Amino acid sequence: MNKITIHKIAGEQTIPPELHGQFIEFLGGCISDGIWVGRRSAIPNEGGVRLAVLDAMERLRPPLLRWPGGCYADMYHWRDGVGNRRKTVWNANFTTWEAEDNGFGTHEFLEFCRAVGAKPWININMLRGTVAEMVDWAEYCNRAGDTALARERAANGSPEPFGVEYWGIGNECWGGGGTYTAQGYADDYRKYASAMPRFVGPGPDGRMAGPEMKLIASGPDGNKPRERVLWTRELLRELKRYRMPPIYGMDLHFYNWNREDGGLREDQFDREGWYRVLFGSMELEEVLREQAALMREELDGYAPMDRDPFFVPPQLRLIVGEWGNWHGAAFRNAPSLYQQCTMRDALTTAISLDIFHRCSGIVSAACVAQTVNVLNALILTRGEHTVLTPNYHVFEMYRPHRGGKVLPLELETDTAWQDGDARVPELYVFASEKDGTVTLNAVNACMEEARTAQLTLPEPMRPVSARVLRGADVHDCNTPEAPDRVAPADAAAPAGTDGRNWTLSLPAASVSVYQFVRT
Repeated sequence: MNKITIHKIAGEQTIPPELHGQFIEFLGGCISDGIWVGRRSAIPNEGGVRLAVLDAMERLRPPLLRWPGGCYADMYHWRDGVGNRRKTVWNANFTTWEAEDNGFGTHEFLEFCRAVGAKPWININMLRGTVAEMVDWAEYCNRAGDTALARERAANGSPEPFGVEYWGIGNECWGGGGTYTAQGYADDYRKYASAMPRFVGPGPDGRMAGPEMKLIASGPDGNKPRERVLWTRELLRELKRYRMPPIYGMDLHFYNWNREDGGLREDQFDREGWYRVLFGSMELEEVLREQAALMREELDGYAPMDRDPFFVPPQLRLIVGEWGNWHGAAFRNAPSLYQQCTMRDALTTAISLDIFHRCSGIVSAACVAQTVNVLNALILTRGEHTVLTPNYHVFEMYRPHRGGKVLPLELETDTAWQDGDARVPELYVFASEKDGTVTLNAVNACMEEARTAQLTLPEPMRPVSARVLRGADVHDCNTPEAPDRVAPADAAAPAGTDGRNWTLSLPAASVSVYQFVRT
């Protein structure tokens, strides 16, 4: 019997909603023909944005949305995407190999963020752009005064400033973003960060007002064990030499690579392939805790060389700007990096979100890669059709965790699969509390067998909802022909008599979410 024990209905660590962030890039069909179909398209749209995608995102209410890349950020010049005369450019990003008409630019992205309730995160062009280009972009987005750039923004349809707070300074600078050394990147980061304008000033009532500029540095490649340690250690040591520049967070990227099945479609896998990919997603927690320890080691006790009355100790945050499954088949698919999603992807998405939730004290934001048509997508489009993937449903089912308190729990579970040191437990669980409601999710990692679990609560409570996501077959996925083949359904209600002890029935290869309130 699997046993779950929640020790108290009180938690100390709050789950940042930004851990449920999203990432969209000019790559393959993510934006072009995915989110953006154009104002003249026969596909229903609102201002050129595919209406079905807009509706799905409005229901999900993602807290954070990163754009325009990714690797594309380092070939993107923001002026190509504003005004009535847009510049068509060649997009070779990850073998996209198509002309990009820049119909979806700064205004379209920021209006999309407003419509779906997301905070925007803009990544600047550090590799091919200039400091002056970055400054102008920030001024164009955020300046409230009567300046040339503010007037230009108003002429293009947005009199009020957008108030963009999150700004990425470079992307994957250890790779396609410049193949920098940590020291070389630190030198350039200093220049860009120091030049970034500030928009906080006295408002009409005399109080300070304006967006806080949250500058995010390019963190390490999370999939390179030795390199990621050196990058983080050397970058922080360089940045804290002499006077440390403004920095809000460090952007780590981590993908769950599945190159072993490169010759197969994403929905073709055997038992070994099922468990191997699930195990791969669990490495994320080790990476996050390692990086957080490095950051503490380098910054704890940091102080300037000489006494400085204006010194404020840095509060550097760990951010995961890209994460998700990356199957080898995606390299062969068209459009570029298109990837179908099965229950295997749904379970790894749930496991990853649980890891972020449990690590709420050390990671403050995360963006799944990517929202539409690319890799670990939540939404797939084909022509006029729009389909929600199992991954979308996991994000929707997990919404109650946003802003909740992490609850301490104990899990006793058996092993579903083991290969040497690699082990996948039968169950993977997490719980949070918000406004008196306990939300518990349980992932049954067993590919073929249902499981039961005995849940013990510290006080009497009653179940108010039970939902489950599963497929008739683990290879099932949603398509235009069968858009609801994998969708949430009511789960079997927990069985119990005393309010504290409940039996949960967990179907094979499933994600279940239960909610309890005090009796």
